[in-house]
Amino acid sequence: MGWWQVDADTLAGSRFVISPLTETIAGFLVLAKATAGHPGERAWLDAHLPAYRSRLSADPVTALFVQAALGHHWIADVLTPTPTGEGDPAFDDELERVRATPAEAVRADLAVALRGPLPAALEHRDDLAGRAADLLDWVWRETVLPTWPRRRRVIEADIAARSERLSQGGWVATLGGMRPDMRWLGEGRLQINAHDHPPRDLAGARLLFVPVTPSTGWVSRQPLPHRCAVVYPCWGPLAAGDPPPPPDALGRLLGRARAGVLVLLDDPKSTTQLVALTGQGLGSVGRHLKVLLDARLVRRRRTGRSVLYSRTRLGDALVEGEVEGEVEGEDEVEGEGEGGG
Repeated sequence: MGWWQVDADTLAGSRFVISPLTETIAGFLVLAKATAGHPGERAWLDAHLPAYRSRLSADPVTALFVQAALGHHWIADVLTPTPTGEGDPAFDDELERVRATPAEAVRADLAVALRGPLPAALEHRDDLAGRAADLLDWVWRETVLPTWPRRRRVIEADIAARSERLSQGGWVATLGGMRPDMRWLGEGRLQINAHDHPPRDLAGARLLFVPVTPSTGWVSRQPLPHRCAVVYPCWGPLAAGDPPPPPDALGRLLGRARAGVLVLLDDPKSTTQLVALTGQGLGSVGRHLKVLLDARLVRRRRTGRSVLYSRTRLGDALVEGEVEGEVEGEDEVEGEGEGGG
């Protein structure tokens, strides 16, 4: 089992960060593995996989580098740099760190990933860091950048949700659902995965948590300055792709934007999550929720410092087209009015 020894100071100084480069690396890994975690990701993969494969077919050296970098048990560190955790980094600034990796360090990373010698075609090349950076730049501009505003909203919503969980249940509750096999073991021990790796002492290190929208994740570390990062997939419903459009009749009745909010409330969601899912502004979502609350189509409940919204039975019936008569609808409104918060 792989676990880290985390002292109180390291845990207190840990933080969630947003990294465009890390989001791009996650997308690259989905393309390289050609597997999708949900229907929305499958649509994205189907749209971009042919162009990705065509690019590698035209560049055999980079294709061989990718094969080596993904290795047998470890992704080469040159492809998984640890974010700095400073400010709001631009993609190009983050990418420059990959491009500036010394050639000998790249070859050493590949040897670790392969658990053995490099292919002959790579062992004397000094341009591999540049090739890695060029490939990630292509993935960013062709497959990630067009949807980056929505991706960023999803990431911000995930951070908000997990920060709220942290305030309510501490790190034990927050870390438990972040990655498969990751959990707090007690006595300062954070299990990272189920692999049989020696424990690592993070005393004095900066610990970062980096959400990404693709359904993948990894851990990374940088010795100087000492930083470690846990990259994890965003909460599933947030990252699962564009929400379904509301039924036409419901859209005509409520307006498409308000109907879209109602459709999303099949399970409880916060205002922040609704903003991420719909792309609407915070003020617009708040106004829609007020109208839906007044109509007894949704209810709200407070959990710690968060307010979560979900559909009432009347709201469910309206979305599903099951309201059969005026009397039944009026009874439902009264019942939900008594129980709503």
